[in-house]
Amino acid sequence: MRKNIVAGNWKMNNDLSQTEALLADLKNQTKTSNADVMVAPTFTNLYHAYEALRTTDIEVAAQNMHFAENGAYTGEISASMLKSVGVETVILGHSERREYFNETDELLAKKVDAALANDMTVIFCFGEELADRKAGNEETVVESQIKNALFHLEASAFKNIILAYEPVWAIGTGETATPEQAQDMHAFIRKTLADNYGADVADSVSILYGGSVKPANAQEIFSKPDVDGGLIGGASLKAEDFFAIVNAF
Repeated sequence: MRKNIVAGNWKMNNDLSQTEALLADLKNQTKTSNADVMVAPTFTNLYHAYEALRTTDIEVAAQNMHFAENGAYTGEISASMLKSVGVETVILGHSERREYFNETDELLAKKVDAALANDMTVIFCFGEELADRKAGNEETVVESQIKNALFHLEASAFKNIILAYEPVWAIGTGETATPEQAQDMHAFIRKTLADNYGADVADSVSILYGGSVKPANAQEIFSKPDVDGGLIGGASLKAEDFFAIVNAF
C-alpha cells in the first residue's frame, strides 16, 4: 500500500531565526490526515530542524546532495554527512537544479545510486517544460527522465524511491495545470513503471504532484487516484497553509 506524502521544499529561504519560528509554528499545527509529512530546510538549518522536530512525526529532508562520499568538491554535501545529522531523505532532480545548475539525467543517476547505497530515501523530481507541452512531447520527456536516471535500478530499490512530477510549464508561467492533467500524467508515470517493473512495483510507489499545490486546490488534486501527495514550494513556508494541504487528504 503506497503512502500519502506531503513534502515542503523550503528552497533558499529562511535564516536560522526564521527557521526556528516556522518550526515552532509547525509543531503547533494539528494533523487530521494520514499523510506522512516532510520539510526540507536549507543545509545550514538541517540539524537544527532535526533536533526541533525529532519528537514529532514530521521528517526532515535535504534539498540536494553530491554523488561522491567525500573529496575535493568544494561546497558540496555527501549522503553520509546528511545521515550524520539525522537526515534520511533527499530531494534529487528538482527542476531548478536541472535548469540553473545543469544537472543531467546521467548525473542524477549517480546521485540516486549514492543515496540508495547509504540507505536513504529519494524524492526524485522530473517534468516537462512549456515547449515540450506545447509540442505534445510531455510523455516522451517524462519517460526519458525517469528511465535515464532510475531504470538501471533493481525492482527492490523502488521501496526507497518517491517520485515527484513537476509540470515546469505551469510554474510561474501564467499557464495552469488542471487536476485532470495531473492525473493523466501520474497515470502515465505509473503505467511506465508497470511496463518495466510490474504492477506490484508501480502500485507501491508514491507519486507526488509538484505543480503549485495550495490550500484552495489541494483536496481536488489529491482526490485523483494516482496522485499520492504533493511536493510543496511557497505554501510550505506558512505553517497553517502547509497543514491545510496536509489535511486535504
